[in-house]
Amino acid sequence: MENREIKFLKLQQIIDAHEGKVSHLIAILQETQAEYGYLPKEALTYIATAMGISPATVLGVATFYAQFSLIPKGKYVIRVCDGTACHVRGSEPIMMALRKELSLTPDNPTTSDLMFTVETVSCLGACGLAPVVVADEEVHGQMTPDGIVEIVRKLAKSNSEN
Repeated sequence: MENREIKFLKLQQIIDAHEGKVSHLIAILQETQAEYGYLPKEALTYIATAMGISPATVLGVATFYAQFSLIPKGKYVIRVCDGTACHVRGSEPIMMALRKELSLTPDNPTTSDLMFTVETVSCLGACGLAPVVVADEEVHGQMTPDGIVEIVRKLAKSNSEN
């Protein structure tokens, strides 16, 4: 079976698990993103066709919610809080250190090897720990530029050992 067929077979299994209900579209998109790491355009088109709804409706839902990504993300997603408390306590130097370490820019937030994606978020809800970073789903409070570089290097090293 060709790779493309497997992709669509998996998508159909996700849709079938939700009985193809339009009211389950968000859950279907969440599971699709969990499977592929993002929402590929061809997956959105397949979901729309299989569910009998317009591609614009599916795309509208996928672009409305911040949890969805239409571009591939890295294995490790690093979110830097830039809310008021974090900003005042130094989130910008942390972001600059991350971008320098990973050779990233605001327009290019993911490394070419799809190992890391760096995102800025408005609030992580841990203002007392500011500045806060979430790296690989782990919260790191009172972060520093040197501290985030160390975390990135540990993640890269642990990945190369696997």
